Amino acid sequence: MSRASERAYAAIRAHVLSGSVAAGEQLTEDQLAQITGVSRTPVREAVRRLEDELLLVRSDTNRLFVADWSRDDIEEMFVLRQMLECHAAERAAKRLSREQIAALEALNRELTAAVEQSPPDVARFLEANRAFHEAIIDAAHSPRLGQLLARLVEAPVVLRTARTYSQDDLRQSARDHDELVAAFAARDGDWARAVMGSHLRRAFHTFARAVGPANDADDEEP
Repeated sequence: MSRASERAYAAIRAHVLSGSVAAGEQLTEDQLAQITGVSRTPVREAVRRLEDELLLVRSDTNRLFVADWSRDDIEEMFVLRQMLECHAAERAAKRLSREQIAALEALNRELTAAVEQSPPDVARFLEANRAFHEAIIDAAHSPRLGQLLARLVEAPVVLRTARTYSQDDLRQSARDHDELVAAFAARDGDWARAVMGSHLRRAFHTFARAVGPANDADDEEP
């Protein structure tokens, strides 16, 4: 991609992930050109990349929208993330250096400080949480795993999940991270896998409570 396309990609992606636009909201190339400060050609290149990442979708009439995932989409995303990130945690447990474990501890202190603010600083929590999980994925030393998880860890639904958390939910997330660090320090891959699994399932159920029960009609065959 050209430099202008890279700039457009970063700006549009940040705009979508910030929550400034609602799921299902229509976007136009003119709007995005104004937001990014570049012409429509690099905007089109950036949009194609964001469509590949499932952050933007097109209708049958070629109109562009912010992705709005169904309840089934959301549950599948969490299942896939659990499968991949549990594997990453198990691999990382055997590879993390003392310095990397210390860095994870520092990130979780930052996350905890954000949680204990009144009200909790969700943006600060999200940044520390993202860095914590990225550090684990990096330590797994699997480029393929990293590429697959990149589309799931920052999906809009993940960010919306965090914004539904109560302060107790946020504190539980920090405690989960503490236990992950303990598993890494013990070089126990099975323990790390188990903690990551429960951590992600808890996140899914928190989101599910916020959006309400699944619509049975959605599960019927057409």
